Amino acid sequence: MTPFTGSTSQLDLAADLLALLGDTATEPRPDIQLEALTLAVAADLPVLLWGEPGIGKTAALNQLAAALELPLTTVIASVHEPSDFSGLPVVGDDPAGQGVPMAPPDWAVRLVRAGRGLLFLDELSTAPPAVQAALLRLVLERRIGALQLPPGVRIVAAANPRSSAADGWELSPPLANRFVHLQWTHDHDVVVRGLGGTWPRATLPRLGAVGLVDAVAFARRAVCDFLTARPGLVHRLPANEARRGGAWPSPRSWEMTLRLIAFATAADSSREVLSLLVRGTVGDGPGLELLAGLDRMDLPDPETLLADPAGAVLPERGDLRQAVLDGVVAAVRERPDRQRWDAAWAVLVRALETGAPDLVVVPATTLATLRREDWDVPASIERLAGAVTMSRRADRTAARVAQTAKAGR
Repeated sequence: MTPFTGSTSQLDLAADLLALLGDTATEPRPDIQLEALTLAVAADLPVLLWGEPGIGKTAALNQLAAALELPLTTVIASVHEPSDFSGLPVVGDDPAGQGVPMAPPDWAVRLVRAGRGLLFLDELSTAPPAVQAALLRLVLERRIGALQLPPGVRIVAAANPRSSAADGWELSPPLANRFVHLQWTHDHDVVVRGLGGTWPRATLPRLGAVGLVDAVAFARRAVCDFLTARPGLVHRLPANEARRGGAWPSPRSWEMTLRLIAFATAADSSREVLSLLVRGTVGDGPGLELLAGLDRMDLPDPETLLADPAGAVLPERGDLRQAVLDGVVAAVRERPDRQRWDAAWAVLVRALETGAPDLVVVPATTLATLRREDWDVPASIERLAGAVTMSRRADRTAARVAQTAKAGR
C-alpha cells in the first residue's frame, strides 16, 4: 500500500489530475443545434433550450460563452424569489417625496458594469408561476428593477420537460412566447469525440455586408406574404396547456421569426438550421408552412422561363419542379398567344430532358387544352407524347391491379 504522504500534496495531485481532465480542445464541426443557437444569440433573441437532464445544455452554454468571449452569469431561476427579478424595494430618506426605488441583485449590477455577457437562466421549468411572472420584464425588456441591461447582454435559458423536472411547472404562455425554443438532443459522435477531449466550436455566423438590405427585404416579404395568405395564423394560442408552454404564433413571435429569417439569409445558413429556428418560434405547423412558402419564393419566374425556354433552369426537387411547370401553364392561360404557347411546350421538353417524365403529364395535358384552332401543333409535342402515354398506361394498370385485389377479398 502506498504510504500517505500528507493531505496537501495529495490534494495538489488531485488538482493536477482535475486540470488534465478539464483540458479540452474545440474544432470546427457541423452541428445544426449549435449553429441555430449561435444565430439566435447573434440576432439578440432569448433562447430556451429544452432537453432531458444530463443532456449537455449547461456544458453547451459554458462552451458558447468561452467561444464568444462573453462572461457567463448563471442564475438558477427556481431558487430565487420574484423580488430577485423585479427588484428589491429600498427605503430612502424621503419615500413620500422620492418614492421607493427597486434595487437590482448583484449579478445584474455586474453585467451592467461589464457592458456585455451571457445571462444563463437555468432550471426555468422548475420556477413557480410567481417567479415566471417576474421574469417577463427581464426576458423581453432586459430590465431588473430600475436597472436596464446593456445591449451587449444576451439571454439563454434551459429547461427540462415537466415529466423529468424536479417539481416541474408548465411554462406560462406569456413567458414561453418570448423565447426561441430549441430542442436539445445529444449526438453520439459529438459526445464520444468530446469525451475524448475535442468538442465542436461555437462561432457567430458570418454575415455578408453586401446582402443585408436584401436579407431584410426577403424576410419581410416572406412573413408578410405568408400571413396575408394565412391570416388565421397571426395569433393562435394553443388550447392545450402543455403546448402553450412552447412555441406558438403571435405578432411577437412572427416578429422574431422575421428577424431570424433575415439573419439566416444574410449568413447563408442551411435550411436545416432555419427550420429549427422557425419551428422553435411559431411552432411546428405554422413553421413548416412558412418554410414551404420560402421554397416557393426561390422558384424561377414563369415569364422568365417563357422568354428563354432553352436556358430554363428548373428545381431538382419534384414538388418544386411541378409547381414551376404548373406556374408556366397558368401564365399562358392568363395571357394566351401562339408564341407563349410554343414556349411553354419548349419548357416542358426541357423538364422532360432534365427530370422525371411523370412530372410533365398534368401540365402537358392542361397546356394542350389551351390550343386555338389556328395554332399549329409544335414538333416538340411529339417528344412529350410518349411520356404522357406511358404515364396513362401506368395509371390504368395500377387501377386494374387495385380492382383485382379488391375483388379477390
